[in-house]
Amino acid sequence: MTTEVPGSRYRRYLRAELEAAGAYMHLSAIERDPKRAARLWEMGLAELRHARTWAEKLGIDPRQLKPTRYKIRTSTVGLAARIFGVKRVLPWVVRSKADGVRAYARDPEAREIAHEERSHHIELLEMAGAVGPSERASLEKGLLAARGGAVRAAVLGVNDGLVSNFSLVMGVAGGTTDPSIIVLAGAAGLFAGAFSMAAGEYVSVRSQREVYERLIELERTELAEWPEEEEAELREIYKSKGLTGEEAAAVAGRLMADPDAALDAMSREELGLSPSDLGSPWTAAISSFAAFVVGASVPLLPFLLGTGNPALVVSAGLSVLALAIVGGALALMTSRNVLWGMTRMLIAGGAAAAVTFMVGRIVGVSLGG
Repeated sequence: MTTEVPGSRYRRYLRAELEAAGAYMHLSAIERDPKRAARLWEMGLAELRHARTWAEKLGIDPRQLKPTRYKIRTSTVGLAARIFGVKRVLPWVVRSKADGVRAYARDPEAREIAHEERSHHIELLEMAGAVGPSERASLEKGLLAARGGAVRAAVLGVNDGLVSNFSLVMGVAGGTTDPSIIVLAGAAGLFAGAFSMAAGEYVSVRSQREVYERLIELERTELAEWPEEEEAELREIYKSKGLTGEEAAAVAGRLMADPDAALDAMSREELGLSPSDLGSPWTAAISSFAAFVVGASVPLLPFLLGTGNPALVVSAGLSVLALAIVGGALALMTSRNVLWGMTRMLIAGGAAAAVTFMVGRIVGVSLGG
């Protein structure tokens, strides 16, 4: 039971419901799928209905209520939805609503609303492709790839560094034979790209982890507030895996007796997440930095050890060999034809380097008079 003054709590609930109504209706206007758009509109109307509950407690005429459409958060979500699509921004909406669901679940005055909010929360996850019987398997596969595909991520990082710095070094070498300029440009490209990759990976994994943590925390709240429903869900999950009704009930009952075990099971089975393995943003950043440096070093090293045409030839040769190796490795990881993977990478990386070399040559001749 919260110690917050009722009036203050009601006003906070009211603001949140009006903002949610505005967000859903805004997304409904952007969504291209008619059924999804209609469902988002219905959710918006439901949020308005919830808002009326709190308005009446505050003595506010419910007929005066309007969805909040021009708050920074609502406008930002709407802009992101127009650029990236509604489905991609739904996890943001889920994340912002998670706190509200938990607050309602703990408030005796909001328990009836909490059930509908929880239903909306799950439905939004389904719309975003995060849960649901038909999508759960693909989600688990995607999460495992995100967390367990360290080798593949490393190969991709090496590839990014190799292609970008190979093109940069060839472009500069096409315009000048001064080894110090080539080394400076290559080193700048190496570190700029590596730090950029590391920063991007850190932000990406940190944001992803925060979303997962919110989902797990919501699951923890649901286990505490609706244990019967959660145990029923566990029974159905294990029945779908081939257990008999009695076996599924026994397993679910044993898990529910231990809150930590129940949370772990529900997180894994319902969300495809493991509370103890959500990925480290620092590990991702450092790994990306190191992989990019390895790839970007290949075309640069010959110019650190030699000069002139021999260094250029060795740099091109090593880079071409590395492109073939990376292309073959990626093909193996995706069960594709290795020869085709090597050829495709050679064509893409070689073409990029050749074009930048020619551009550098043209610019170099032009500047040289």
